Amino acid sequence: MIDCNNFYSSCECLFNPSLNGKPIVVLSNNDGSVIARSNEAKALGVPMGAVAYKYDIVFQANGVHVFSANFALYGDMSNRVMNVLKEFSPECEIYSVDEAFLKLKGFEYFDLEEYGRMIKEKVTRCTGIPVSIGIAPTKALSKVANRIAKKYPERTLGSYVMDTDEKRIKALKWLKIEEVLGIGRKHSEKLRNSGVRTGYDFSVLNDTGVVRNMSIIELRLKRDLMGIPTLYLSIEQPKKSIATTRSFERNLLKIEDLTERVTTFAVSCSEKIRKQNSCCNEVRVFIQTNFHRKELEQYSNSITIKLPFPTNSNIEIAKFAVEGLERIFKTGYQYKRAGVVIMDFIPESDVQLSLFENSNPKHRQLMKVIDLVNLSTSQQKVRLASQDMKRIWKMKNLKYSLNITNTINSNKDFCKYILFKH
Repeated sequence: MIDCNNFYSSCECLFNPSLNGKPIVVLSNNDGSVIARSNEAKALGVPMGAVAYKYDIVFQANGVHVFSANFALYGDMSNRVMNVLKEFSPECEIYSVDEAFLKLKGFEYFDLEEYGRMIKEKVTRCTGIPVSIGIAPTKALSKVANRIAKKYPERTLGSYVMDTDEKRIKALKWLKIEEVLGIGRKHSEKLRNSGVRTGYDFSVLNDTGVVRNMSIIELRLKRDLMGIPTLYLSIEQPKKSIATTRSFERNLLKIEDLTERVTTFAVSCSEKIRKQNSCCNEVRVFIQTNFHRKELEQYSNSITIKLPFPTNSNIEIAKFAVEGLERIFKTGYQYKRAGVVIMDFIPESDVQLSLFENSNPKHRQLMKVIDLVNLSTSQQKVRLASQDMKRIWKMKNLKYSLNITNTINSNKDFCKYILFKH
């Protein structure tokens, strides 16, 4: 397993090397809470999920550098890291924005520790992002090995191989039960009450008891921790539904403002469904007020619209989404959140013509051109007239770093840029 170290803060340091060694936190949408911390910020006791305004005094007193989340930057850097990783194995599962699993099949005669360090060196050299490597016989154990590599970088040099049963047992006895891959808070509390404190305690439980008290999923995890390959790499499958939802930077009162947001969300969903060459038959729209503001009147509603024909057109999906919004909108409320969900997919190649109503055939070629233009610029340059022409998402992000990478396309040029910056 490969895990990027403190990924969001590492991305910010990449473009501002003077931040290295200093406490950094990255805030969520609308600058609400802490979603990433550098090691220095962790040492100050800043917890994950900390409400930002409650820690303003701590940030100021300790010189903490605070950034609004720059997801465009993080997504691009993630793609660059994953493209480098795919050079080392044909089987790669992108587990999250900063984690991936590689299957090293046929590497029995390789020095895996050296191979891991080779991966680490290549990723850092080509992207500037530091990573930790964990290599083990199973997926769950590789996560444990990765944790060891990250915890003890001086001893492991960022790459740790768990290649003996002795190492496996020692590592699992060191690992707290709540830190085991796939064991959530609810299960960890239940296991602790039963005397299960470590990953090793969990791995030696009776199979029948695990299934009875949890599920077959936890049984597979247990066997994976025993060194029996049970969890396999996930092959990316077409999605069955696609959603775009956001909280607003401020409460919205007018339907015109909500219409612009819902249109933008619908366009985002349309772009995603075209990437998997599908069309949708249903659109769901929801709106809600701010339930944290108890002094305000509350209202939430949703509607699902069955489309008269399957489509993946920005224009048509946005039109149906706005129709749904108009049917559930009520005046007099302050809306804080909205979303669009598209469902009931069929392959684009399987769409059949109806006798009465069909998607506009001109839209298919139009959408291809729009996607091509937007992809070539790495931005949404071509939009519907009802969208805000200045911004895609309207969020509070007062500490946005403005670092971008979309002007540097080739890996070779990016490597030169990293060397220049550092």
